[in-house]
Amino acid sequence: MTVIVEPTGIAPGDVAAVARADAQVSLSDAAIAAMQASRAIVDDIERDGRPVYGVSTGFGALANTFIAPERRAELQHALIRSHAAGVGAPMPREVVRAMMLLRVRSLALGHSGVRPLVAQSLVDLLNHDITPWVPEHGSLGASGDLAPLAHCALVLMGEGWVLGKDGARVAAEDALHAAGLTGISLSAKEGLALINGTDGMLAMLLLACDDLGHLCTVADVTAALSIEAMLGTDRPFHPSIHEIRPHPGQGASAANMYKLLQQSSIMDSHRDDLEHAVQDAYSMRCAPQVAGAARDTLDFARTVAARELVSLADNPVVLPDGRVESTGNFHGAPLGFAADFLAIAAAEIGSISERRVDRLLDMTRSRDLPPFLSPDAGVNSGLMIAQYTAAGIVAENRRLASPASVDTIPTSGMQEDHVSMGWAAAKKLRVVLDNLTSLLAVELLAAVRGLQLRAPLTPSPAGRIAIEQLTPLIGTPGPDVFMAPILEQVRAAVSGPDLLTAIEAEVGPLA
Repeated sequence: MTVIVEPTGIAPGDVAAVARADAQVSLSDAAIAAMQASRAIVDDIERDGRPVYGVSTGFGALANTFIAPERRAELQHALIRSHAAGVGAPMPREVVRAMMLLRVRSLALGHSGVRPLVAQSLVDLLNHDITPWVPEHGSLGASGDLAPLAHCALVLMGEGWVLGKDGARVAAEDALHAAGLTGISLSAKEGLALINGTDGMLAMLLLACDDLGHLCTVADVTAALSIEAMLGTDRPFHPSIHEIRPHPGQGASAANMYKLLQQSSIMDSHRDDLEHAVQDAYSMRCAPQVAGAARDTLDFARTVAARELVSLADNPVVLPDGRVESTGNFHGAPLGFAADFLAIAAAEIGSISERRVDRLLDMTRSRDLPPFLSPDAGVNSGLMIAQYTAAGIVAENRRLASPASVDTIPTSGMQEDHVSMGWAAAKKLRVVLDNLTSLLAVELLAAVRGLQLRAPLTPSPAGRIAIEQLTPLIGTPGPDVFMAPILEQVRAAVSGPDLLTAIEAEVGPLA
């Protein structure tokens, strides 16, 4: 697959394709023409000697410092070197690749005043699988992601570090040479255009939206299987119940769960049994309301990300009429808010999932399942400590759900006196989603074990598929075994596509 970058932007799927599937990248003729036109305006400014921020002046608190023409290229190189000041572990390869593609997208809009060579050099890094070493700390999310993007730009100059295939740090010059590439020299405005923007925040937000969309559907599956294993009722998920409270996400989750719980002899076994409660516990009955609210939050975040994908977050911007104007479009507040909202939503999906796990393991509430889902409890502890693990992760996610975007620390001599902390919001969101994957894995394990223990009653088609796919990983109910590798394998089943694909092949598409 090749992603062609147009002056009208790219799609969210393009970002995932380049970041995660190593799609190739190409600049369209229209994008090249747009960049040539905006560069001509910068060249005219240079010839006329007009004072323009970032072209003939210093940066940030030094914006009123005039730079002589013969030192303006030096200015751009000095900017990149000084701003590549991050510290900490390297950001994941997929995040850095997404950042670079988004920077190409921004330049290709034709309002940054750079030569097409600059964008093409970023494209060359992507197509030759050269990933800059971008430390995790350095961005405040205003003036964009300055330090992370500077670490990318430094590699364009043949300097800095690259992330090796083995995770080691490699000199950029050596990596470029091995790929048959050379560093480039920057001209006026180009250094600033390479680092002023929201590409790091947007990269993480887009990838998070992709991940959470998948996990929302998995959460409906694990909830339905848990309810089936606990002899719950499917009546609260009937479409008529959700037509009278028409939140879209709630309706989608409820429809999924209702579909997943049909054709089950386990459900049929107690459908008319008055011994069971008419109302299940909230963690069962209100699952669509919580997961649905998260889905609606995800829709909001996707809307924000889609707007940013067609936005210009550079500063200053080169307008078609020849003006070069300073903006505040680099401020990451929209992205920081969206990332924080998603962290709250994902934390709640995990929280209610853990409550169902606890109920499955408690013989006083699981409706005749053995303690901790062990057929020989006492000598064996079953899934007792798996629930401990889930509880600890829920507690961590609650801490991580505290918003980063309400914080701000003034910088640059009080010129940048309010920052978004959007990078921090997006970075911790990635941790929350990784944690959510683990929480859903614990629930999936517990739910499938519960369904196994309901034999000889046969589960729903979704339950049967889950048992078929997980039994080779988790075994059948019996003596205790080493749990950590089992949880790792179930985590892989949660994060991967195979389980959902198999279930949908049996029951039909899920939202």
